[in-house]
Amino acid sequence: MSRPPKMKWRITRRQFLLIGAGTMGGLGVGVHTGFKAIIPSLVDGIATETGGGSGSSKPLLWFGVDPQQGVTLYVPKGEMGQGVQSMMAQLAAEELELEPTQLRIVIANSSQGFDNLYGTYGSSSTTSLYNPLRQAAANLREMLRMEAATQFGVPESEIMTAKGACFVKNKPDRQLEYSKIVAAKTGVWIEPTAVKLKSRQDFTKIGKNTARVDVRDKILGTSQYGIQARVPQMLFGAVARSPQFGATLKSVNPGNVASMPGVKKVVIDIANNFAGVVADTRTRAWNAVAKLQLEYVNGSSISQSELDRLVTAKAGEGTVVRTRGDVNQALKNPVVAAYRTPLAAHAHLEPLTALVDMGQKNIEAWVSTQDVSLEVAALEQAFGQNRPIVVNGMQMGGSFGRKGNQTAVVEAARLSEAAGVPVQVTWTRKEEMQNSLYRQPSHAILRGNVDPNGQIVALEHTLASGDILTGSIEPPIIGAMAALFQVDLGIFSGLFSPYEIANYRVHTRLINLPIPTGLWRGIGLFPHVFALESFTDELAHRAKLDPIEFRLLNLPTTEQGKRLKAVLEEVKTKSQWAQTLPTGTARGVACSFSSNTAVAMVVEVQLGGGSGRSKSPLTMQSPNPVADIGLPQPYSMPAQPIQVTRVVIAIDPGLVVNPNGAALQARGSVVMGLSSTLIEQVLINNGAVTQQNFDDYPILRLSQTPPQIEVHFVASELDPQGMGEPVIGPVAAAVANAVFALTGQRLRDLPLQLKL
Repeated sequence: MSRPPKMKWRITRRQFLLIGAGTMGGLGVGVHTGFKAIIPSLVDGIATETGGGSGSSKPLLWFGVDPQQGVTLYVPKGEMGQGVQSMMAQLAAEELELEPTQLRIVIANSSQGFDNLYGTYGSSSTTSLYNPLRQAAANLREMLRMEAATQFGVPESEIMTAKGACFVKNKPDRQLEYSKIVAAKTGVWIEPTAVKLKSRQDFTKIGKNTARVDVRDKILGTSQYGIQARVPQMLFGAVARSPQFGATLKSVNPGNVASMPGVKKVVIDIANNFAGVVADTRTRAWNAVAKLQLEYVNGSSISQSELDRLVTAKAGEGTVVRTRGDVNQALKNPVVAAYRTPLAAHAHLEPLTALVDMGQKNIEAWVSTQDVSLEVAALEQAFGQNRPIVVNGMQMGGSFGRKGNQTAVVEAARLSEAAGVPVQVTWTRKEEMQNSLYRQPSHAILRGNVDPNGQIVALEHTLASGDILTGSIEPPIIGAMAALFQVDLGIFSGLFSPYEIANYRVHTRLINLPIPTGLWRGIGLFPHVFALESFTDELAHRAKLDPIEFRLLNLPTTEQGKRLKAVLEEVKTKSQWAQTLPTGTARGVACSFSSNTAVAMVVEVQLGGGSGRSKSPLTMQSPNPVADIGLPQPYSMPAQPIQVTRVVIAIDPGLVVNPNGAALQARGSVVMGLSSTLIEQVLINNGAVTQQNFDDYPILRLSQTPPQIEVHFVASELDPQGMGEPVIGPVAAAVANAVFALTGQRLRDLPLQLKL
């Protein structure tokens, strides 16, 4: 199991350009706004270049209009179920004056010039595209309106737009659909200038619940996911995997594999640590590659206990990344606690998959990916730049960060070049489970103190963690930070306490692990908020204050503090926090701030045996006492699990483009967060992952999800902010705090397990 190649991260300055050239009766429109592009930074607060720049000669093509297809919207973001296509259709439809369902949605391929906007990471899609996409749509509308005035022979002021057509004011019978205007156009299109965008009070689609544009295709089974990609003459490939992390291929004896039914090619490339098979079906390729006689060397032999010790032993060391006041002086008789988060898988339903056609003159690929530009970079690195490369992004059956580093594309390309035909490689579930990039393990030690009034007077947070960005992407700044300061920039997401603390210190230690770790939903947010907000409850207990009142008392008067106060007060009201619960049920609260979005969550829990978690071979970890910062002791999973019966969320994500879509994002974060909180843990033995499938790496089932997950949005004057990741932050802490309220046990290790 060798470590996957790192992503190549390119940061360049962009402008959006307008193109207005009629070609074969069609029109393509981008936009020139001089807007400050938001690079998907993956780290809160690490954003973009400032200033405009000279731009690029390659325009961003947002829209195409032609008589046959109507209006096509080219989407430079990956669709993995989060609804980005529907969001972009809604933004475009607002300014174009048509219905989202009137748009034909196409995922833009790597030849269409979007460059840095391709990456779908860090809850940045809506934030980064909100104004540029609207501007492109407004420009297109005005171009069509101007041309309609010419074709009707009336002043521009007489032309109105609605439902994908231009019509003469007060004469609705005199109208032309946009595609017909384009079909009748002769000569050069005129570029509009200073097109004004709609004000928020004039919105008719943004901020409203509209149906997703992809629902019909999903219901009918016509959606095209990467695993379904098909081209003429294609075959299927499978690739050998090393039995241990870090192992390299020493020798291969193909035996009689080449003569097995359906096998077309056996490919052995020791220099590139590669062996694979091409066959006429996916199953035959998988079966054949399993028959190769392989010898690997230099693999890791690390065990789970060794991995735990490696992370825990470094938790008190590290680089100071934030400090103020005199922490040592203020930390007298402190509350001390340690929190552990284990390795976790992404567990998306569609494994890695890529179809590649290595033509003699060009390379074309169809990939389930979060970033087509990274697939282009990977192919360029492996095969040079002497052939044009086009990567077509396909719909993804889940991702959560995993498909930002799609190693299957190079594997399929190697097999395609050897076989001389297009080849698709699709990983098995076992390959996906045992050869992935995992959520980093972490161990946090917190020490804190409160004064008699309940103010936090001091907090020290020391963190040891596997890498996130350092292991999976390699821009110069990330490598330099890791080498010089032992800091991974991905760690910063959710790391810093949101409260007003006079004496405060945070230091982190980057642990070089033999297990590949990388991007996972929220990056560092989930484990950090688990530690910080669990510890905040411990400080509230020391202060003998209500957990919500304690948080409100300690919030700063900054804009961030005001927004957190608003969501905490909202969730307090909506959850009926002050009302007494039935015996056997308790509540917990947690909050966080990430991607410029404020979230507060209240969770209700009870104990019971109906969750289906009794059958599991996993060994879990016991909680630590308050002052115990040593290694936890293992014990078997208890028969009585924690049941979450209700979740109430208050969110301020700025303007909500589609409330239903945003609520679904929030609920998805809750379910994934609960699964990781209560069940999930990747285990290591002899340098390899022990689990192979969902039977021994269970995820939360529908029957285990809370019957109530309520989502409440707090009104905001901000433009749209992040939604895909922020809500996962408070989940584990809110559950752990509720368990303490119910049982008196402080659970500080994930997944949470009661000690009975």
